[in-house]
Amino acid sequence: MASMKPISSSGPALRGPTLRYRLAVFSRALAAVGGGYGVSTLSTMVLARLLPMAPADAVMTATMLSFAIFTCAVIWVFAARSAAQSWLGLALPALLLALVAWLTGIRSVLP
Repeated sequence: MASMKPISSSGPALRGPTLRYRLAVFSRALAAVGGGYGVSTLSTMVLARLLPMAPADAVMTATMLSFAIFTCAVIWVFAARSAAQSWLGLALPALLLALVAWLTGIRSVLP
């Protein structure tokens, strides 16, 4: 019969996540919620304007697609190597979508 060794308290202390790690996770969560919302909103505006169908159908289709776009944005944020890369990965599409929205006549995107 194997003997069980008692757990010694003299070993290395187990520590929780560092402040840097917690801030990185908070930054990613903020990017996922805020950045994902921004990208999905901008894509809805652009798609509703550019889809070749009746306006009501274009708005409904763009709104339905926004849920998938938001989900992909959240997945991207937590799959990126760093928090900075996740922010950059949301900022670039958002800038591109804002530019397309502005060029197509949606003036309410930018002040």
